[in-house]
Amino acid sequence: MIRIFLFAILIVLVSCHSHTQEEHEKDFDVSLLKQNEQFRLSGEYDLLVNLNKKYYQQADKMGYEDGKALCYINLAELNISLENYRKSQILFDNAKEILDKSENNLHKARFYNVYGRFNMELRRLDKAFKYNNEAMSCIQKSGASDLKNDLLFSIYLRQGVYFIGKKQYMKALEYFQKAKKLDDTGLAECAISDYVYMHRNMDSAYKYITIAYNKANRKNKEDGIALYANTIMGEYYLADKKYDKAEESLKKALKINEKTKRIYAYYGKYIYNDLRSLYEKTGDKEKAYFYLKAYTDAYYKTNTSLLATINQDMEAFIMDAKKDSERHDANVRWIILLSFAGLSLLGVYSWRIISVLKKRKEVLRKEAENLKIRMNDNKQEELMELGRNNDPEFLDRFKETNPEFIAGLLAVNPSLESSELAFCAMLKLHFTSKEIASYTMVQHRSVQQKKYRIRKKLNIPGEQDIYDFFDNLK
Repeated sequence: MIRIFLFAILIVLVSCHSHTQEEHEKDFDVSLLKQNEQFRLSGEYDLLVNLNKKYYQQADKMGYEDGKALCYINLAELNISLENYRKSQILFDNAKEILDKSENNLHKARFYNVYGRFNMELRRLDKAFKYNNEAMSCIQKSGASDLKNDLLFSIYLRQGVYFIGKKQYMKALEYFQKAKKLDDTGLAECAISDYVYMHRNMDSAYKYITIAYNKANRKNKEDGIALYANTIMGEYYLADKKYDKAEESLKKALKINEKTKRIYAYYGKYIYNDLRSLYEKTGDKEKAYFYLKAYTDAYYKTNTSLLATINQDMEAFIMDAKKDSERHDANVRWIILLSFAGLSLLGVYSWRIISVLKKRKEVLRKEAENLKIRMNDNKQEELMELGRNNDPEFLDRFKETNPEFIAGLLAVNPSLESSELAFCAMLKLHFTSKEIASYTMVQHRSVQQKKYRIRKKLNIPGEQDIYDFFDNLK
């Protein structure tokens, strides 16, 4: 009789636990994750951080530890996009400590899926695969729910990306197609078109990117999906040599990036690089140099004020969570020891990454210098040609490229006429008296007389070579 009574109590407890878990998923998990994804896609950094702070406090009042883990995962994912990997790892560690004691397979699937992406960003492809497979295993153990399809879509999409890294392209396409069946935002089509475009199947690429592009435009949102769609569309047009359309799409992507960069901070450099490639192909070397510099700056420089804000927000969040978990710190010495070992390994890894980045920076610097030299050579040759043809535009173009020289002449003598400025410009370009006479169709003697008058107007000493004077005049 007692055994029957205890068994009945056990059934009631299990039933209550199951009922509570369903309520938490409905009232807490679904609402949090849907709002979090909405803010993440729209680039709303402040709203996303405040949302997770609010839900963390709510989970604390409810005694819902798994809810806290979801908040940690959401903020870890945010920090991945911001390339703030140290903060991501701390938040992942906090989430894992909770989920190791949890039986919620959906939450574990969410954790392993995002943690797989984290390892991919750190170029640990094998680990990314391992954790995404863990996510797949967890999601298969879970029952039907409102969250399952959303999580499964993300797992399939990441699995496709990892298979590309493994060069298993048919497998990648298989998982992208699986993701597509669960998604209507256009994100899966972006991934497929990006994959197909890389393999130079232009017709198929255009089909998929057009679907994604049209979906983004119909929603009329400037969010992460529209950012991705416009960038891929620009790259498609660039490969197809439709440069006007490529410029339009990439400039639109750049505008969206400006709005969403507090979450998609890493994305701008890819658009800069595409625009640099576009303008090199169209021969606009000034714009090519501008975007090459923007790409280089974005690649190597950290936005100090942005990171300061992010670090402050994350530190505050972590400190609040730390107070809550102090009662679990019996093994602090072990944690410190393991942290030290982990940081040592991270230091070695960081040193290797820094070495690679330095080499890459040097390559980019030389490329920028070469491009700048080519631009200057082209401008110089263009000026020389205008001078040889006695072109009326010669002086205006010279002023554009040598404003300091013209300003220097006028500082010495503000009354110099345009014809005299043009004559000085020809001397600056080292045209000989004979060449000037030939190009301007005057006698050699007239050129000599002009030189004499210029010497007087600019107070050039008789013993100084006039070409040296102009070379030293900035």
